[in-house]
Amino acid sequence: MLGMELPWMQQIGRPPERKRIPVVLTVQEVQTLLSHMAGTEALLAALLYGSGLRLREALGLRVKDVDFDRHAIIVRSGKGDKDRVVMLPRALVPRLRAQLIQVRAVWGQDRATGRGGVYLPHALERKYPRAGESWAWFWVFPSAKLSVDPQTGVERRHHLFEERLNRQLKKAVVQAGIAKHVSVHTLRHSFATHLLQAGTDIRTVQELLGHSDVSTTMIYTHVLKVAAGGTSSPLDALALHLSPG
Repeated sequence: MLGMELPWMQQIGRPPERKRIPVVLTVQEVQTLLSHMAGTEALLAALLYGSGLRLREALGLRVKDVDFDRHAIIVRSGKGDKDRVVMLPRALVPRLRAQLIQVRAVWGQDRATGRGGVYLPHALERKYPRAGESWAWFWVFPSAKLSVDPQTGVERRHHLFEERLNRQLKKAVVQAGIAKHVSVHTLRHSFATHLLQAGTDIRTVQELLGHSDVSTTMIYTHVLKVAAGGTSSPLDALALHLSPG
């Protein structure tokens, strides 16, 4: 800003990136966790684990992006502003169809009362002014309350807020007796690890997760190295019997 040369700043460098091993649940732990959840939050959690979606990607789903015929979900403008396709778990089809029946009633009520349409990305609202009022662009997980758009001042319906799922997930972790630091993102980590554990190609997992570099996906192989039991501890070779206490 001052136009001054500061050579010493070039020697500071960037801090080294630290790779952390992600927290991963077992299949049984996921099943137990989901059994302690209910309502829309339970459906959301199951979708995150079943499709590997990020929370914001799931919350931002539109009706038009759920393809029941091909059992696919189209993720629009994910991380890095990239689109991708993930699987729609067949086990969730009945629950998602029921969700859309309830959501259509909410959409119909908004139309009947003349509410503003939902938010549209990338200036589409200027190009297609009425598209935000259409059923195709409505949220799969809309909020129960209306809110004012800070950019336009229009009162409209946003999607569910992230805290709704976070709160119920934390309660479910305690009720399930899981002694791990579990967050919403843990479901995505578990999705990737369980796919690799089942023999899915790492490149396929990379595409499903939306990683631009396979090295990011490789972090899950570190979890499997120990979990798979490929390398035995030297203690297991000893005829050692430890008495309790």
